[in-house]
Amino acid sequence: MSRTALRICPLCEATCGLTLTVEGTRVTGARGDREDVFSKGFICPKGASFGAVDGDPDRLRAPLVRTDGELREATWEEAFDAVAAELRPVVERYGPDAVGVVLGNPNVHTVAGALYPPVLLGALRTRSLFTASTVDQMPKHVSSGLLFGDANAIPVPDLDHTDHLLLIGANPLESNGSLCTAPDFPGKLKALKGRGGRLTVVDPRRTRTARLADRHLAIRPGTDALLLAAMAHTLFAEDLADPGDLARHIQGLDELRAALDEFTPEAVAPACDLDAGVIRTIARDLATAPTAAVYARIGSCTVPHGTLASWLVDVLNILTGNLDRPGGALFPQAATDRTPRPAGPGRGFALGRWRSRVGGHPEAKGELPLSALAEEIDTATDEGTPVRALIAVAANPVLSAPDGDRLDKALNSLDFMVSVDPYLNETSRHAHVVLPPPPPAQSPHHDFAFNTLAVRNQVRYSRPAVPLEPGRMAESEILARLTLAATGMHGADPAVVDTMVVDQTLGNAVRDEHSPVYGRDPRDLAALLTGDTGPERRLDLMLRLGPYGDGFGARPDGLTLARLLDHPHGIDLGPLRPRLPQPLKTRSGKVELLPEPIAGDLPRLRAALRERPTGLVLVGRRHLRSNNSWMHNVPALTGGSNRCTVHIHPEDAARLGIRDGADVRVKGAGGEVVAPAEVTDAIRPGVVSLPHGWGHDRPGTRLSHATTDPGVNVNQLLDGSLLDPLSGNAVLNGVPVELAALVAQP
Repeated sequence: MSRTALRICPLCEATCGLTLTVEGTRVTGARGDREDVFSKGFICPKGASFGAVDGDPDRLRAPLVRTDGELREATWEEAFDAVAAELRPVVERYGPDAVGVVLGNPNVHTVAGALYPPVLLGALRTRSLFTASTVDQMPKHVSSGLLFGDANAIPVPDLDHTDHLLLIGANPLESNGSLCTAPDFPGKLKALKGRGGRLTVVDPRRTRTARLADRHLAIRPGTDALLLAAMAHTLFAEDLADPGDLARHIQGLDELRAALDEFTPEAVAPACDLDAGVIRTIARDLATAPTAAVYARIGSCTVPHGTLASWLVDVLNILTGNLDRPGGALFPQAATDRTPRPAGPGRGFALGRWRSRVGGHPEAKGELPLSALAEEIDTATDEGTPVRALIAVAANPVLSAPDGDRLDKALNSLDFMVSVDPYLNETSRHAHVVLPPPPPAQSPHHDFAFNTLAVRNQVRYSRPAVPLEPGRMAESEILARLTLAATGMHGADPAVVDTMVVDQTLGNAVRDEHSPVYGRDPRDLAALLTGDTGPERRLDLMLRLGPYGDGFGARPDGLTLARLLDHPHGIDLGPLRPRLPQPLKTRSGKVELLPEPIAGDLPRLRAALRERPTGLVLVGRRHLRSNNSWMHNVPALTGGSNRCTVHIHPEDAARLGIRDGADVRVKGAGGEVVAPAEVTDAIRPGVVSLPHGWGHDRPGTRLSHATTDPGVNVNQLLDGSLLDPLSGNAVLNGVPVELAALVAQP
């Protein structure tokens, strides 16, 4: 007999509400939840395929432990015994930095992935942290940290109310949005146009989003920062810069004007391959619109000047008076945010508090570049110890980081590796222990990270749609036990991890005079927490202490877990509202328009005014039906337009003698790959494109469907040497490549 269950979709950043059809313990269907307070019934192909993703037969059902060189199924006790026996001695002999930790993108899509890795890192005390952020959005974190004093204070466009939206390097009709959590992003763009608003898209490809735009600028890849600098220059030169009410919250306006003096539209136009008059026009349109917002994403982050581009996005929002303004770009307020503190100077944001051992790369937000992981493993130096053991949680850097071949070899040389992963994939196949979390239907869901980026304040929580199968272990327990095994507490009750966090959080709260529980007994407060599990008690704690919480009775109408459970479709907390100066944590207590690291990097951008590529350059692309590499193992999410092909403009194809559908060799600094050509005028001349996440041709994996159409790994074309110096983010777009027909073609 079938039943229905509600679930928030964890397959991309849109976080849509789903109504699942469940037969016994199997999810047989998924549709949009029309009563969901945020997504209101919207669903994309990924959400519709939730049952297929959840029931993928290649998902591991039991731990694997390497014995005599082979991974074999083992009990949970045997798996954690192996972790404790092998991992802790590395720490004790070589120090905590000899243990690397890699966190992949799916961590931000699960409750356990949000709650437990910070505890693991705090207890392990390693500085060898690498995450997916440095092949994605780290430039935005760094620019926000420098501007606002908080790397997680990221303004998002007020999509439902803006009159003019400028999108740069973003394709939300395919990605569903990123660093901007917005169910039905396509519908919101159509609504913008329907109410008379304007949409401008800057992208070297004529994407589905670009086809919807009023104006599409096919910019030369990697020059976004130059375009934005010229737009800011135009605002100053034509007296269009008017921060309005923001003026009292900013400093450095005159210094900013002087710093951008050389970036005239005429100076940047040749590098961007755009008309100077067009650059002035889009700057004027932005300044004169009733409300406007600039939003840029991965295409502008994964380039040589990613941090400067991210900084200039907010500079433009500030100069036009649209930051922290309805219809502009605002700071969301998530229900699990910390208790708001009075506005005032903070500690600020620092870069380079330590550096990587081999390349000397500065840390950013506590992380080292993922591109540096291989060298940190395989290269000896006079200082420090190489990474000798690795903990990988929901990460597949062999495909997601540059030069996967080198990393593949480096992983094979580790003394010990443990992967928390549902699949035996290109990375986890190297592990000595694999700990598989259960399918998403058997796990709870709350979006800790994405609600801090949501275009409307709301809160939702899903309990597991089906119970844990026999032999499975909850992801929260896996990560709690891993933390204990890695830090010398193997065998302790995993509940001690949650208890420790609750006690520490309440202990700090009762000593904080700004907290609603100031002066109270933390033991009494802990006794008031509800929830069936440790993660639920921690969620209840965060809700109660958060900006909408009940403050443990101080605000009777406030949020608690119990109240949230009474609203299975979520609770709407209202539209985004102006919040400055409260989010600011800079030492000055103001938005610092020209921080020293930014000013120090501007000479590099000035040098780029004279740069011109002489050959082809590469950009990536995403597909609506595959957000990450593991989705290629689901038949419903592959095929059709979701193919690993090389997009090339007809002019370039004719010049190189390349026919549509024929195999071509693509060569970059890190290696070469062979893939079929797809000749299309949807990409500008001089640019070729390969999608991210493919390359499922390595032995030893258990990805039966993905290996039938493996595609090629675009990141193998990169050698990992190209990084944005401020953020350590990999340069994935605008990199030089060579193309040639595999065989002579008539």
